[in-house]
Amino acid sequence: MGKDPTKPRGKMSSYAYFVQTCREEHKKKHPEATVNFSEFSKKCSERWKTMSGKEKGKFEDMAKQDKVRYEREMKNYIPPKGEKKKRFKDPNAPKRPPSAFFIFCSEFRSKVKEETPGLSIGDVAKRLGEMWNKTSAEDKQPFEKKAAKLKEKYEKDIAAYRSKGKVVGGAAKAPSKPVKVNDDDDDDDEDEDEDDDDEEEDDE
Repeated sequence: MGKDPTKPRGKMSSYAYFVQTCREEHKKKHPEATVNFSEFSKKCSERWKTMSGKEKGKFEDMAKQDKVRYEREMKNYIPPKGEKKKRFKDPNAPKRPPSAFFIFCSEFRSKVKEETPGLSIGDVAKRLGEMWNKTSAEDKQPFEKKAAKLKEKYEKDIAAYRSKGKVVGGAAKAPSKPVKVNDDDDDDDEDEDEDDDDEEEDDE
């Protein structure tokens, strides 16, 4: 099936905007030059890593604006017959909890990068997978317990989230009691995990 021309253009990341800007600058300076995409991408990646947060801010703002544009257009997009519409993801919905392996990765990823700085993202993931497989069941327990705790919290949060605003028999269903969460550390860990992923996506 061909690509639907009416489908909204996908949202761009801050790094994608940066690469686009670099490409435009290069084209202005060297309009006749042929670009070696692999070499060009490598240079862009190296330059991006050395940029400060302030320098990246411009591209991050562009990405945020494009995300708003994409979400707005996807709400109004009607896919052709026979093609399923991608379900819109509510940014306010509770985030799925990480697995025990994911928690393990977030804890040891920086250590692997420090020991072998030349590894690519794929190689780092492979190394972490090997480390996890060699870890004994006893040593995996802390990560599995934490994952189970986060999963339990997620199930309570998603139940409360789904109950909000739903109408049953013509009357609004009363929302569930707010879930009291005392384990602030777990929330912080989840945020750190997401930040790690964002950084890796930017590095690609």
